[in-house]
Amino acid sequence: MPAPAHSPSTRRAATPPSPGDPGAPGAPRPPGPLKRSALLVLCACVLVAQGMVAAINLLLPQLSASGLDLSASELLWTVDAYVIVFAGLLIPAGALGDRYGRKGALLAGIGLFAAGAAVSALAGSAALLIAGRGVSGAGAALIMPATMSILMRVAPPEQRPRALASWTLAVGLGGFAGNAGGGLVGEYLSWRALFWVMVPLAAVLALAAARAVPRTDHSAGTPAAPALDPVGTLLLTAGLVAVLFGIIESPMHGWASARILGAFAAGAVLLALFTAHALRSPAPLVDPRVFRSARLRAATLGTAAGFFGLFALFYVNSQYLQYVQGYGAARAGFAILPLTVGMALVPRFAARWAASPRPVAGGGLLLVGAGLLATSTVGAGTPYAVYACWLLVISAGTGLCMPALTMSVVSALPPRQAGLGSGLGTSAREIGAALGVAVTGTVLADHTGTGHAGGAADFTSGMAAALRVVGIVVIVAAAVVWAGFSGRDRGGEKIPV
Repeated sequence: MPAPAHSPSTRRAATPPSPGDPGAPGAPRPPGPLKRSALLVLCACVLVAQGMVAAINLLLPQLSASGLDLSASELLWTVDAYVIVFAGLLIPAGALGDRYGRKGALLAGIGLFAAGAAVSALAGSAALLIAGRGVSGAGAALIMPATMSILMRVAPPEQRPRALASWTLAVGLGGFAGNAGGGLVGEYLSWRALFWVMVPLAAVLALAAARAVPRTDHSAGTPAAPALDPVGTLLLTAGLVAVLFGIIESPMHGWASARILGAFAAGAVLLALFTAHALRSPAPLVDPRVFRSARLRAATLGTAAGFFGLFALFYVNSQYLQYVQGYGAARAGFAILPLTVGMALVPRFAARWAASPRPVAGGGLLLVGAGLLATSTVGAGTPYAVYACWLLVISAGTGLCMPALTMSVVSALPPRQAGLGSGLGTSAREIGAALGVAVTGTVLADHTGTGHAGGAADFTSGMAAALRVVGIVVIVAAAVVWAGFSGRDRGGEKIPV
């Protein structure tokens, strides 16, 4: 006797499982809980990728005296080439991982990172060194969103805040690891050794990731597959490069020169074209309409502002301690240790206050800005204990605000777009870092004429001016973040995706 039309067997037959359904033939099974070994490997990848943003700062004195004959602007490009490629490719790299596999994207990123390090180590000219840094930045762009999206897919909901706090801690500690590692290299080895060390280290990370990190489901061939938007990627990256060019090259050519004004105009036009393209495209890199959410806007701005301040400090810290205080490179690298204390301890408490992000995010940024203004008062006669106190203030502010900001950005998008969400947050970090380095280096160059020590008094004056500018910007951003987290989104909290 045939089954009734409305029987359970008929309903099951009439609705075939979708490709992303765990019950579909050939579909990946849901991964188990996140193991500690996998978390450690993912955080180690993050730490190394983020550490290479800071490590180069300890080698600026060596590089400026090297046979490569780097100019002040070339020194800045050596730092920022890694960061701007990193920032510009983060969102499409996250989409690649979501579409084709996050573990594969992670392993490919580690390989690209190592290849760029080898190119930099072999560089015989400024152009090749900068190019190698850019290739490594592309590898880091694949690593960062893949690590976070794997955490978001594997960790149960109740464990995600702690997993994200660990990820955020690894990002912050990457700055210290980069400073310490760069300092040791600068003290005892050639600058090329920093890049050679990255090659076997990347090989170890790749082997560990292949063994410990689980594969997660991806959305290739399904309606949920994230967009790959080469036109949007090109417009966004070119616009960011044009703006940075204007900032970095302004001391050499003058703020009112046709070249600098043209660079800023080109950046504005390219970023406007990116926005217009995204609004018209059926599958944009990122839909600007997601920023209808006041909370997402505030969290993205706060993330960028926090790293704007942090990496401005990293850029001047080693030079201040070496040029003005007479420290060796290794001692200067480890002298940043107080900056890690708050990053290590405060996120444990900040994660508990995630339900009330406004005072955590806004208050933390306010502390960062206040610490930068305080640091702008140091000079040749300042005891290290005083300097360390201001580092602790900045550290506590960073540890307070970053978990709440990170969680707010990531949670604004659905889990199936975890790669895009993490890419957006990490892109904000790296854009902020690139701008922090560029603005600080430019103000220094305006005061010293070289971008590094033209004399201890000149350097101290330039550092003070730079940190005052950066500190004020961070404090203004803190006020905007406070308002954004307290306001109501237009149309509610739903974000179009």
